Amino acid sequence: MMCTDTKLVTRRAAVLGLLGSAVCARATAAAADAERRASTATAAGQSAAATQNSSFVEVAPGLFIRMGRDEDTARANGGAIANVGFIIGQDGVATMDAGGSLEDGQTLRDAIRAHTSLPIRYVILSHAHPDHVFGAPAFLADKPRFVGHARLPKALALRRDYYRARLQTELGKDRAGDVVAPTVLVERTRNIDLGGRVLTLTAHPKAHTDNDLSVLDTQTRTLLASDLLFVRRVPSLDGSLRGWIKELQVLKAIPASRAVPGHGPASVDWPSSAAGLERYLSTLLTETRAAIARGVTIDEAVNVVGQSERGKWALFDDYHGHNVTQAYKELEWE
Repeated sequence: MMCTDTKLVTRRAAVLGLLGSAVCARATAAAADAERRASTATAAGQSAAATQNSSFVEVAPGLFIRMGRDEDTARANGGAIANVGFIIGQDGVATMDAGGSLEDGQTLRDAIRAHTSLPIRYVILSHAHPDHVFGAPAFLADKPRFVGHARLPKALALRRDYYRARLQTELGKDRAGDVVAPTVLVERTRNIDLGGRVLTLTAHPKAHTDNDLSVLDTQTRTLLASDLLFVRRVPSLDGSLRGWIKELQVLKAIPASRAVPGHGPASVDWPSSAAGLERYLSTLLTETRAAIARGVTIDEAVNVVGQSERGKWALFDDYHGHNVTQAYKELEWE
């Protein structure tokens, strides 16, 4: 924004020919002062974000989670809006997601190194959304295996440029990060062994997205559900409503004692914590179908479907309308 403002001043001077050298000098000084103030604000935001993002909680023995903020990505939070963490075995470490920016990925890596010197063997990428994967370059020097759903490479290829451009605008080029293509693909299920600690990875059918991966830490019976589970923050539908409801039932059958959602508290009881998401998705399904049956248009449906959920979720107004639109498109021709 600072560069844009400065260019605007220069362009007006050239076109109108009304600015003398003294005015230009004052404009240049003002622009420089504005840039200094913005740089100071950015540095303060980075410092605040670093403090906020360094709070990793041990939710089970050897399993650490940092709770993301219930916000959209911004300079002040450094893209740290999703829950991320790591699992320590006897021989190595696996991360659960990579963070929402290069800065966030570096924070995650620093937290790992504060707890263990064991090698980072796996970086698990739960799905293609940027708040979960754009920190991956922070781990390249560790030469881990990057693990993802079999459909993750296609999703990253299709969206990478758009996501990167947005993050660079929101965070700055140096902080945004990038995607790293997975080197290990999961078609259905796969076990990875960290040394006396086995993680079971499951590639799910189309649900939250078409490339969702969940992880079960068998040692502590902890389900790392990523964005297949939202708690407190409104869900974001980018796959299939009916598929998500179905996969939620599959997850509820897993004999886990706790779960780590993609957004919400660092750890929640399982499966009771799925109740809010289940209610929201069911309401979205039932009321969208009813709206279609009454002849309500897709634009009208946004204002009538699921309004009973307002006040129950953070960022409701930012994402609910999109969810209704996605649900309508899916259900219109069933």
